[in-house]
Amino acid sequence: MLKQSIKLLVFGLLALGLSLQTARADLQVFACEPEWAALAKTLGGDHLTIYTATTHQQDPHHIQARPSLIAKARRADLLICTGAELEIGWLPLLLRKSGNSKIQVGAPGHFIATDQVTLVGKPAVLDRSVGDVHAAGNPHIHLDPDRVLQVARGLTDTLVRLDSANQTSYQNGLEAFTADWQGNISRWRQQAAALKNKPIAAHHDGWPYLNDWLGLNQVALLEPRPGIPPSSTHLSGVLASLKQTPVDLVVYASYDDPRAARWLAEKTGIPAIELDASPVANETLTQWFDRLIKQLLMNQS
Repeated sequence: MLKQSIKLLVFGLLALGLSLQTARADLQVFACEPEWAALAKTLGGDHLTIYTATTHQQDPHHIQARPSLIAKARRADLLICTGAELEIGWLPLLLRKSGNSKIQVGAPGHFIATDQVTLVGKPAVLDRSVGDVHAAGNPHIHLDPDRVLQVARGLTDTLVRLDSANQTSYQNGLEAFTADWQGNISRWRQQAAALKNKPIAAHHDGWPYLNDWLGLNQVALLEPRPGIPPSSTHLSGVLASLKQTPVDLVVYASYDDPRAARWLAEKTGIPAIELDASPVANETLTQWFDRLIKQLLMNQS
């Protein structure tokens, strides 16, 4: 009798454990870029297990679909990527090799951030000979806080569809993020008012959303064409143009080759600043954007 009672107790505990484990089952998220991993973590918290495919020091245009990435994609319930051809060089292969029906194009677990917003910079002519152009428009939308909020709303809807049991938690996460983010937007606008109309040069045309949002005036690019490294001849031309139209800053991403920007800084005395185009590991979107604003303000003339 005692043995039977013990067996029943053990069986009950095991069943309860399995039940709790099922109830706590996380959504497996594959985020192409750190900004979307940070956003998903803010919205989903402990309901999500998130893998980030790239770091702030990697250009998301140029990633290899390594076996380790394919393995992670194979187990994902949700894929979050920028889209607008930012990952065109590796994402299609990754999806095909993963064989994961949950995250294929058109599946409920396939979320594209740029589908949630309006893009700028759509090229008038589609010709790869002019460089790394994006047919739908510039994909770097995460540098505009207003567009990030639009993406957050769309991502929350997707999380709810995939995991309706935790609908309230996701919606509360969005509500909290919205209130906090809108407060940050107001604060950033006030802090960065001095940057309005400041002329800048950039290594790559990856900052149009930030420029528009802050009112920065980008007057020169170091790349002769998108994604094409600047030659000495081109840089000499940029240098000559800056004598006619001076700038206050030269900006480049942490994954860009810094040599051209540093050369220009040495020749002109204009500060060249390295900006992280994505959050670093374990950094929130707020912390990252705080750093961007601070760096720009510290280096203004």
